[in-house]
Amino acid sequence: PSYQDVCSGTTGHAEVVHITFDPNLLSFGALLEVFFSVHDPTTLNRQGADVGSQYRSAIFYHNEKQRQSAEDVIRQIDSDGAWDAPIVTEVTPISIFYPAEAYHQNYFRNNPNQGYCQSVINPKVAKFHKRFADRLKRR
Repeated sequence: PSYQDVCSGTTGHAEVVHITFDPNLLSFGALLEVFFSVHDPTTLNRQGADVGSQYRSAIFYHNEKQRQSAEDVIRQIDSDGAWDAPIVTEVTPISIFYPAEAYHQNYFRNNPNQGYCQSVINPKVAKFHKRFADRLKRR
């Protein structure tokens, strides 16, 4: 599907990031920790001002261990009361991943001064850097 198709909210697709990682270097649990700390997992079909099923909070898992880890983390966060509302993140097996068009690849890196990057992405990146500074590689 095209970006315009997904934005229509009629395809059932979500705007997501596909992460390839080496579990010997970075655990799935660490990825979940980042995921749940940089976005609001309690708003159904919404992230900030963006509304529609394409903006839902979702984890697409590759195996049973990842599914169980995601569900365990959600239960733990809910029981800890970390959010004022229950987590609505969808946990679903991955099927087909469609990469975005070329102009959306590395969007933040290529468009750092664009309004959306400044108002939405930059605060999330800053939050990530602050929370996980001790785990980041220094260049």
